[in-house]
Amino acid sequence: MEQMTTVVVQETLAAFTVYMFQHMADQTGGETPKSGPAGPMASEAEFAAARFRSLSDEIRGCAILGPRGVLAATGELEAWAEPAAEMLAAADAAAGGNSSHAHVATEEGEAYVVRLAGLAMVAVTDRFTLASLVLADMRATLRELARPADESIAEAA
Repeated sequence: MEQMTTVVVQETLAAFTVYMFQHMADQTGGETPKSGPAGPMASEAEFAAARFRSLSDEIRGCAILGPRGVLAATGELEAWAEPAAEMLAAADAAAGGNSSHAHVATEEGEAYVVRLAGLAMVAVTDRFTLASLVLADMRATLRELARPADESIAEAA
């Protein structure tokens, strides 16, 4: 079994985490995901981002990333691209390799990142959310998104 590395490095992540809280906070009660690159993965990612965002009012926003960048996000894709990449890079640097997940808490809120099956997800929440639940929901979202379409259809039947 692959060992999971948990990384909490507030000093490393503070600079762009504040940016994420200021510019990606969803104070209006939920934005619809904006579509990314054309193709079925983007539309599935849009649905997954919307479903994740709807789980709690404490979730301010999220982005789902694939190998070529942001597939879907609440808000503008371009606004998520650089901060999400920087958060992933900082978590990897702190872990000394690819981190499976990271969690940063500040006075403004909390930021999370999860990697699974070639995808990544970044989420911003209010302060004092239950980290274990947010991370579990993020993993479930990515696991469902990574599941082959024929397997998802068979389970629905």
